[in-house]
Formats: sequence, C-alpha cells, structure tokens
Amino acid sequence: MLDSAALDLIFRDARTFTAWPDTWQDREVGDDQLRQIWDLARLGPTSSNCSPARVLFVRSQQARQRLAPALDDINRTKTLEAPVTAILAMDLDFPEKLPYLFPHADAKAWFEGDEENVRSTAFRNSSLQGAYLIIAARALGLDTGPMSGFDNDKVDAEFFAGTRIRSNFLINIGYGNRASLFPRHPRLSFDEACCIL
Repeated sequence: MLDSAALDLIFRDARTFTAWPDTWQDREVGDDQLRQIWDLARLGPTSSNCSPARVLFVRSQQARQRLAPALDDINRTKTLEAPVTAILAMDLDFPEKLPYLFPHADAKAWFEGDEENVRSTAFRNSSLQGAYLIIAARALGLDTGPMSGFDNDKVDAEFFAGTRIRSNFLINIGYGNRASLFPRHPRLSFDEACCIL
C-alpha cells in the first residue's frame, strides 16, 4: 500500500493547474520524463487491452503556434505558457492492433462493421488512459491541467489529417504555479455518490 505522502502527491495535494511559473524554462519537461509518464500510463487496464490512446506532446514553439488557433480564448494563455501540452487522442483503427495486444481471442472481429462500437470503445478507453497519464505525471512529481475547451475538428485537421486518430482532450504538463491556485472545490462524499448493495 502506498504511504500517506504518496497518496498526497497523487490525489490529496494534487490540483488542476491553470498557471505556470514565468521561469518554467528552468524546469523543462524533458523527453525522458515524457517517456516515463507513458511507460507508467500504458500499464493501466483497458477493455480487451485495446489501448486506443495516442498522445501527441506539444512542446516546441512551432507546435504551440499550430495548436493556438484551436484553443478557446479562456484556455489559450495557460496552454501556450505550459511547458508541454499533451493532445490525448484516440485511434479509431485500434482494432488493427488487437491481434498483437489481445492474441488469445479474435477481438478484432468484435469491431468489424460496427463503427459505433469502435467509437464508443475508443472514447471510453482513451479517456481512461488519459486519467492514467495524469496520475503517472503526478506520481513523477509533475503537475497537470487537463481540459476541454478547444475545437476538436481544428486539432484533428492540424495534427491528425489523413489518419483515423481523433482528439479527445488536452493535458497541460509541467511544474505548476501554486500561488495561482484557488481553494479546492467541493467533492461529493461517499454517501452522496456511492451506495453498497
């Protein structure tokens, strides 16, 4: 079982960041860190190990400028100031990899001719994988700011044209500015959100 400090890092003290220090360049998020994040996140479960998430890490100034027109006004500054923005996407061709990822059954056949099943499975499981990515980044000492608030069609046209990869949501990653945080918003209690039968 994780100790209390680890639980604080991943959940209790972790927050959604919308501001990043002006001097974040002194604490850049490197390639090795991004690989470590993925190497942890990829281990989380998905249905039939389908693993539909695809992640495009936007870090260069050129890539940021390509992303900027797709961002809602309220999200533009905080995203462009973040050290890295992960475009958490889903590959609608994920069944093609099922013979490798789930070799003990013909799982690819479960999706043939059923585009609605493909889309719902890709969306649900890539969302799960995005949550794993957030937890992995936090576990490695990084802060995150997951968000919607962008034009999916513009992102897909700019970054995924000619593919069956579609954006799901964005995650800003770096070392957040704690001075910018508001008090934590309420969460539903166990009794408000859960029941035991």
